[in-house]
Amino acid sequence: MKLKAVLLDEKAINRTLIRVSHEIIERNKGVEDLVLLGIKTRGFPLAQRIASYIKGIEGKEVPVASVDITLYRDDLTIVNENLEVRNLDLGLEIKDKKIVIVDDVLYTCRTVRAAIDAIIDVSRPTAIQLAVLIDRGHKELPIRADYVGKNIPTAKNEIIAVSLKETDGEDSVKIYDSNNTKKFK
Repeated sequence: MKLKAVLLDEKAINRTLIRVSHEIIERNKGVEDLVLLGIKTRGFPLAQRIASYIKGIEGKEVPVASVDITLYRDDLTIVNENLEVRNLDLGLEIKDKKIVIVDDVLYTCRTVRAAIDAIIDVSRPTAIQLAVLIDRGHKELPIRADYVGKNIPTAKNEIIAVSLKETDGEDSVKIYDSNNTKKFK
């Protein structure tokens, strides 16, 4: 893969998450009954950061949990016989709450659909909203993000790589060209 560009560095990611935090507060007229659910793996640290920014702005804690969508994926064709199917436990009450699902990249929307399915299996929230750091297009389902850090129109052969300190040791968003067979003259 060939690096095409660094789209966001650490400072740009922080500015973007601060803006998204303000948008979440404004749209919900505060943070009453608000819960942030980060999709594993990188959505969870993003949700934690947004909660931290919201606390700095509003002076109130917003509950944060992670949602593992592995068993809800529609592309899971092989089921490991050791896989344990159990009720999803988010670790907090979501009934009658306003849920904001947080993820790093919105691409086909299948991950978000799986997260919605997992949430609905647990309880019935008042509303479900979506916050993403990057929306790269190419949706396969009629889902759109309520809060978008940055829209990055991409080609199918491009890859968006989000790195976060919590999972990868650095904060960056990079775009790569995965088409290695193309020769330039």
